[in-house]
Amino acid sequence: MAWLRDTIQRVMGMAQRLLLIEDDPVIASGLVYALEKEGFFVAHGRDVASARRVPRLGDYDLAIIDIGLPDGTGFDLVGDLKAAGCALLFLTAVDEEGCVVRAFEGGAEDYVVKPFRLGELLARVKAVLRRRSGQSEMLALGDVTINVGEGRAYIKTEALELTALEYRLLTVFASHRGQVLERGQILSRIWDSSGVFVEDNTLTVYVKRLREKLGDAAHIETVRGVGYRANVG
Repeated sequence: MAWLRDTIQRVMGMAQRLLLIEDDPVIASGLVYALEKEGFFVAHGRDVASARRVPRLGDYDLAIIDIGLPDGTGFDLVGDLKAAGCALLFLTAVDEEGCVVRAFEGGAEDYVVKPFRLGELLARVKAVLRRRSGQSEMLALGDVTINVGEGRAYIKTEALELTALEYRLLTVFASHRGQVLERGQILSRIWDSSGVFVEDNTLTVYVKRLREKLGDAAHIETVRGVGYRANVG
């Protein structure tokens, strides 16, 4: 059956390769099935030791890592994975700010908290892989379009002048349009990469500034006591 082996190897070579480190068998089996259905090749490990036994880590495009593992934490793998050139996405029940900060400071591309929506996770995986391959990603919110590759936003054809934090805030809303986002969820995604973290009161100010710049092109609604929701306007 050499022809079958060769065919499988060719398909695996063409597919983008993901490494899933997840100790919950139910979550792992569901994710492997969903990701393979999307055309990815997926290798699965349940702990730090099994992840370190995976040969040729550099062959993987993205690692999806849990933090709480039976023999350590997902952070124990960051050095090996980054050295191998593998992009990182944390998928974990840990929603503590310190862990989120540590993940991004360690080079993570994204951080998703359990419980999660499968469709949103798949979209985030694809977005990370697009950025890794240099493909231009476009987002839309009302009359606003965002060229992620350029790092620029436009109202129709007119460029929007945004600060770096305003731009990150806009991309969060555009990526989750129609969804209610808690303030903590937003804060975890927009802190300054230089290490100056955004406080809760500061978020209110930046949302106000962003609304003023967007005008009627897009609408950001305040959900009292919870956070915000961006609706196409």
